[in-house]
Amino acid sequence: MALSAQQILRWFNSIKSSRFINATQLTKRFPRLGKTWLQSSSAWPQMSSDNCFLQWGFKTYRTSSLWSNSQSTNSSSQENNSAQSTLLPYVNEQSEKTQKMPCFDSDLTLEELDDLPPLSPLHPLSEEEAVQIVAHPPLPPDSFTLRDYVDHSETLQKLVLLGVDLSKIEKHPDAANLLLRLDFEKDIKQILLFLKDLGLEDNQLGTFLTKNYAVFSEDLENLKIRVAYLQSKNFSKTDIAQMVRNAPFLLNFSVERLDNRLGFFQKELELSVKKTRDLVVRLPRLLTGSLEPVKENMKVYRLELGFKHNEIQHMITKIPKMLTANKRKLTETFDYVHNVMSIPHHIIVKFPQVFNTRLFKIKERHLFLTYLGRAQYDPAKPNYISLDKLVSIPDEIFCKEIAKASLQDFEKFLKTL
Repeated sequence: MALSAQQILRWFNSIKSSRFINATQLTKRFPRLGKTWLQSSSAWPQMSSDNCFLQWGFKTYRTSSLWSNSQSTNSSSQENNSAQSTLLPYVNEQSEKTQKMPCFDSDLTLEELDDLPPLSPLHPLSEEEAVQIVAHPPLPPDSFTLRDYVDHSETLQKLVLLGVDLSKIEKHPDAANLLLRLDFEKDIKQILLFLKDLGLEDNQLGTFLTKNYAVFSEDLENLKIRVAYLQSKNFSKTDIAQMVRNAPFLLNFSVERLDNRLGFFQKELELSVKKTRDLVVRLPRLLTGSLEPVKENMKVYRLELGFKHNEIQHMITKIPKMLTANKRKLTETFDYVHNVMSIPHHIIVKFPQVFNTRLFKIKERHLFLTYLGRAQYDPAKPNYISLDKLVSIPDEIFCKEIAKASLQDFEKFLKTL
């Protein structure tokens, strides 16, 4: 049975005047409509109870009116019987009719009841609600440091936890912009898993990524192809991991570039495949750095220092850094060792680490031995002192075993220089 429009209006007037029916009672009497009203009212914290009832009552009136048009003959008899009630007659009547009311879903849609208007942005807020509003600072449109973005970027936060030094990366604007555009789950996670599988430890990832942040711009499949190429050249997994740690940009180079570099060293130095492989494992920067210093040093060894080709091969396979060493340092060291200390080529070839030692250290020890009368570098004579021991052992052992003097005497001598 349906309620007339007049009954609904009278019922809401009784609620407004008495303020006796609360939200719980309303829900009990109109289970479906009450639920809709409660959901809508939770989004209207600043509206008065009268306004809420007016909004809900207006929609109920429209729905009830439509339904009552099809049931007009039955509603008149129920309206006459409702006059006999003594306690809240219109509420009791509505409760009774609601129990007998057919389901709206079968005859009428309730979309209008669910489409309540949202709270207006111009609606005033109370002081309590205004205090609860949390306004996060906006992202800076332009900044010289990534520190301003860390609190807003999950990617940067996780990179910091990995040990990445953002202060070094931010010196390159392109790199900083790249990291801000990346999504950790989509763009970074797979690269990290790849590096872990390659052999890099957790405590090595930060250093690697700080130097080679550009690896995130590489396609994962291309990285795998480059590793597969090195494996095809009989580089072990341990060798590849060592090379990537010592030369972080190695995997950024194409297969063609890597193949050309390996071919250059094998041809230029006339080394076997195994010796070429061992050479680049010990100094993988040979595959990533410029070839100009290498070519220049090869000329210096042959033309200026007078070493033979086989002597050069022997020295660089023992000390690969000789290929990339500073030209001036090479010539000054050779000039002192060969011309001042009178050590011939063939002995220098046996101890090429002399080129990897600071020149002032060689001078200090040679002058001290000369002062003691023990500077004897000819292996065919007594009290022979090898270049290896001269440059490689610490001062304490040098004084005790080579100079046969105390460390204090050596330090006093150095003060006289």
